[in-house]
Amino acid sequence: MLNEEGARTMAGFTVRQAQQADVNNITILMYEYIVDFYQCPKPPLEHVQGIIHTMLRQQEGIQFVAEENGHLIGFATLYFTYSTTSAQKITVMNDLYLVEESRGGGAATALFKACHEYSLQNGFARMTWETAKDNQRAQRFYEKMGGEIENVLIYSL
Repeated sequence: MLNEEGARTMAGFTVRQAQQADVNNITILMYEYIVDFYQCPKPPLEHVQGIIHTMLRQQEGIQFVAEENGHLIGFATLYFTYSTTSAQKITVMNDLYLVEESRGGGAATALFKACHEYSLQNGFARMTWETAKDNQRAQRFYEKMGGEIENVLIYSL
Protein backbone atom coordinates (compact mmCIF):
# COMPACT_ATOMS: atom_id res chain seq x y z
CA MET A 1 0.00 0.00 0.00
CA LEU A 2 1.27 3.49 -0.83
CA ASN A 3 1.75 5.75 2.16
CA GLU A 4 0.62 9.40 2.29
CA GLU A 5 3.75 10.49 0.37
CA GLY A 6 2.99 7.99 -2.37
CA ALA A 7 5.86 5.66 -1.41
CA ARG A 8 6.28 1.98 -0.60
CA THR A 9 9.42 0.46 0.90
CA MET A 10 10.17 -3.24 0.64
CA ALA A 11 13.02 -5.72 0.12
CA GLY A 12 15.75 -3.06 0.14
CA PHE A 13 14.21 -0.70 -2.38
CA THR A 14 11.65 2.08 -2.31
CA VAL A 15 9.00 2.85 -4.92
CA ARG A 16 7.78 6.43 -4.78
CA GLN A 17 6.41 9.26 -6.86
CA ALA A 18 9.09 11.00 -8.91
CA GLN A 19 10.34 14.34 -7.62
CA GLN A 20 12.06 17.35 -9.18
CA ALA A 21 15.42 16.14 -7.83
CA ASP A 22 15.03 12.93 -9.89
CA VAL A 23 14.87 14.60 -13.32
CA ASN A 24 18.47 13.93 -14.37
CA ASN A 25 18.45 10.32 -13.19
CA ILE A 26 15.06 9.59 -14.78
CA THR A 27 16.43 11.10 -17.98
CA ILE A 28 19.31 8.61 -17.95
CA LEU A 29 16.91 5.71 -17.33
CA MET A 30 14.54 6.88 -20.06
CA TYR A 31 17.40 7.00 -22.59
CA GLU A 32 18.43 3.45 -21.58
CA TYR A 33 14.80 2.39 -22.06
CA ILE A 34 14.28 4.18 -25.39
CA VAL A 35 17.68 3.71 -27.07
CA ASP A 36 19.25 0.63 -25.50
CA PHE A 37 16.20 -1.49 -24.68
CA TYR A 38 13.81 -0.59 -27.52
CA GLN A 39 16.53 0.33 -30.04
CA CYS A 40 14.73 3.56 -31.00
CA PRO A 41 16.47 6.76 -32.13
CA LYS A 42 17.59 9.05 -29.30
CA PRO A 43 14.98 11.80 -28.87
CA PRO A 44 16.12 15.33 -28.03
CA LEU A 45 16.87 16.00 -24.37
CA GLU A 46 14.21 18.71 -24.16
CA HIS A 47 11.55 16.23 -25.32
CA VAL A 48 12.48 13.58 -22.76
CA GLN A 49 12.71 16.09 -19.95
CA GLY A 50 9.49 17.71 -21.16
CA ILE A 51 7.69 14.42 -20.51
CA ILE A 52 9.28 14.14 -17.07
CA HIS A 53 8.29 17.70 -16.11
CA THR A 54 4.74 17.10 -17.39
CA MET A 55 4.50 14.01 -15.18
CA LEU A 56 5.82 15.96 -12.18
CA ARG A 57 2.82 18.32 -12.49
CA GLN A 58 0.52 15.26 -12.26
CA GLN A 59 -2.14 16.75 -14.51
CA GLU A 60 -1.63 14.49 -17.53
CA GLY A 61 0.04 11.61 -15.74
CA ILE A 62 2.55 10.64 -13.08
CA GLN A 63 5.85 8.80 -12.84
CA PHE A 64 6.92 6.44 -10.11
CA VAL A 65 10.55 5.52 -9.51
CA ALA A 66 12.23 2.55 -7.85
CA GLU A 67 15.21 3.51 -5.72
CA GLU A 68 17.82 1.26 -4.14
CA ASN A 69 20.66 2.49 -1.93
CA GLY A 70 20.03 6.06 -3.07
CA HIS A 71 20.14 5.23 -6.80
CA LEU A 72 17.21 5.05 -9.20
CA ILE A 73 16.91 1.58 -10.69
CA GLY A 74 13.68 2.00 -12.64
CA PHE A 75 10.55 3.95 -13.42
CA ALA A 76 6.94 3.56 -14.52
CA THR A 77 4.91 6.16 -16.40
CA LEU A 78 1.15 6.36 -15.94
CA TYR A 79 -0.84 8.58 -18.33
CA PHE A 80 -4.34 9.88 -17.59
CA THR A 81 -7.01 9.62 -20.27
CA TYR A 82 -10.62 8.58 -20.84
CA SER A 83 -12.44 5.58 -22.19
CA THR A 84 -15.25 6.72 -24.46
CA THR A 85 -16.85 3.29 -24.48
CA SER A 86 -17.18 3.23 -20.68
CA ALA A 87 -17.44 7.04 -20.35
CA GLN A 88 -14.93 7.01 -17.49
CA LYS A 89 -11.43 8.21 -16.60
CA ILE A 90 -8.73 5.58 -17.00
CA THR A 91 -4.96 5.37 -16.72
CA VAL A 92 -2.52 3.89 -19.21
CA MET A 93 0.76 2.52 -17.92
CA ASN A 94 2.84 3.05 -21.01
CA ASP A 95 6.29 2.42 -19.52
CA LEU A 96 7.75 0.14 -16.89
CA TYR A 97 11.53 -0.17 -16.92
CA LEU A 98 14.18 -1.56 -14.58
CA VAL A 99 17.92 -1.73 -15.10
CA GLU A 100 18.89 -5.30 -16.00
CA GLU A 101 20.67 -6.11 -12.75
CA SER A 102 17.58 -5.16 -10.70
CA ARG A 103 15.11 -7.36 -12.57
CA GLY A 104 13.62 -10.33 -10.77
CA GLY A 105 13.87 -8.81 -7.28
CA GLY A 106 10.33 -7.50 -6.92
CA ALA A 107 10.84 -3.89 -8.00
CA ALA A 108 8.83 -4.34 -11.22
CA THR A 109 5.92 -5.75 -9.23
CA ALA A 110 6.16 -2.86 -6.76
CA LEU A 111 6.19 -0.28 -9.59
CA PHE A 112 3.22 -1.99 -11.21
CA LYS A 113 1.29 -2.08 -7.94
CA ALA A 114 2.10 1.58 -7.23
CA CYS A 115 0.55 2.52 -10.59
CA HIS A 116 -2.49 0.32 -10.03
CA GLU A 117 -3.05 1.54 -6.46
CA TYR A 118 -2.67 5.16 -7.56
CA SER A 119 -5.28 4.56 -10.25
CA LEU A 120 -7.73 3.02 -7.78
CA GLN A 121 -7.11 5.60 -5.04
CA ASN A 122 -7.66 8.49 -7.45
CA GLY A 123 -10.98 7.45 -8.95
CA PHE A 124 -9.86 5.97 -12.27
CA ALA A 125 -12.17 3.23 -13.53
CA ARG A 126 -9.30 0.98 -14.63
CA MET A 127 -5.66 0.85 -15.59
CA THR A 128 -4.53 -0.43 -18.95
CA TRP A 129 -0.97 -1.01 -20.04
CA GLU A 130 0.86 -1.19 -23.30
CA THR A 131 4.00 -2.91 -24.50
CA ALA A 132 5.61 -3.72 -27.82
CA LYS A 133 4.15 -6.81 -29.49
CA ASP A 134 7.59 -8.47 -29.47
CA ASN A 135 8.32 -7.74 -25.78
CA GLN A 136 7.52 -11.24 -24.53
CA ARG A 137 9.04 -10.57 -21.11
CA ALA A 138 6.66 -7.67 -20.45
CA GLN A 139 3.70 -9.66 -21.75
CA ARG A 140 4.45 -12.56 -19.39
CA PHE A 141 4.81 -10.09 -16.52
CA TYR A 142 1.49 -8.38 -17.30
CA GLU A 143 -0.27 -11.75 -17.52
CA LYS A 144 1.29 -12.73 -14.16
CA MET A 145 -0.14 -9.50 -12.71
CA GLY A 146 -3.64 -10.53 -13.85
CA GLY A 147 -3.84 -8.65 -17.11
CA GLU A 148 -5.82 -9.81 -20.09
CA ILE A 149 -5.23 -8.92 -23.72
CA GLU A 150 -8.00 -6.68 -24.98
CA ASN A 151 -9.63 -7.04 -28.34
CA VAL A 152 -8.09 -3.78 -29.62
CA LEU A 153 -5.55 -2.97 -32.31
CA ILE A 154 -3.47 0.19 -32.09
CA TYR A 155 -2.50 2.01 -35.28
CA SER A 156 -0.01 4.87 -35.63
CA LEU A 157 0.60 7.39 -38.39
